[in-house]
Amino acid sequence: MSGVYYIEVSEDEDGQRLDRFLQKHLKGVPFGLLQKLMRKGQIRVDSKRVKPATRLEQGQSVRIPPMETREEKPKDFVSEKDAALIRSLVIYDEGDIIAINKPSGLATQGGTNITSHVDGMLGALANEKGVKPRLVHRLDKETSGVLLLARSADMAKKLGKIFQGRNIQKIYWALTAPAPEMNQGEIRAPLLKDTSNDFEKMIIDDAGQPATTYFDIIERAHKQMAFVAFWPKTGRTHQIRVHAAHMGAPIIGDRKYTRDDLEISVDGVSHAKRLHLHARKIAFRHPDTNKEVMIEASLPEELEKSWKSFGFDPQTQYDPFQDIQKKSS
Repeated sequence: MSGVYYIEVSEDEDGQRLDRFLQKHLKGVPFGLLQKLMRKGQIRVDSKRVKPATRLEQGQSVRIPPMETREEKPKDFVSEKDAALIRSLVIYDEGDIIAINKPSGLATQGGTNITSHVDGMLGALANEKGVKPRLVHRLDKETSGVLLLARSADMAKKLGKIFQGRNIQKIYWALTAPAPEMNQGEIRAPLLKDTSNDFEKMIIDDAGQPATTYFDIIERAHKQMAFVAFWPKTGRTHQIRVHAAHMGAPIIGDRKYTRDDLEISVDGVSHAKRLHLHARKIAFRHPDTNKEVMIEASLPEELEKSWKSFGFDPQTQYDPFQDIQKKSS
């Protein structure tokens, strides 16, 4: 790299430490060299000498001196293919709040053996100021549907509080086999991570975290199976999947918590070879305007075919949990 250049501190970087700011923007430069350049005053902020722990402010100019760097892709690099994909998934964008309809098979975040994930594509949704969205919550890799994003740290924090306070309605659609015995109900069963294996699996255990899930049958095929709406009042890992299996009505296609033969067919009717769980709707009050926000994600094509193959209506207008909503209003 040759010649001095300057990087302006963005709105999203306001309050960030200088050393972390430099690590983000200068990925190919050893951290020891960055510390040396700061001590010598070659890296400056608004022409002033600074320390690594200096907090930056939006609009400040950071001076970067000439230096040799290792060739690395920028931290926020997104391929054209991934950029096109994440943009095609957007179903809601009002500036500060975005929502995508996440497909099954796409992880929310990175991890062991995961190279492609939503979090790694969010640079493609940056606004004109270069601020990219942040994840507000997660969906299992196998689960499709509404995933909320925030375009600033402040909005992410506000939405996070809404989730923590449970002032939000999250409706999931699922197919279960067999059908739950009751048409409506509440499942209360604490969840604990099973440490006896090397893969993430949750179990019902009194030592676990409290977990509550409401369910409401939308359509029933006798006792064999059902089209069920789930409303998780708490947000534990795999909560709906474990609770559904716990009440004797596991979700079709759930390899972790049900039988493998349900992967192929139910009562001779074939279906998509995936988890039949979809985050259908999220409703909450906007943290800044207090206006109601309601976001719906349509069923993906493979699930719509499964719904129809079992005689269920994927376009139903049935609004579940009316009794619960009346009690809480």
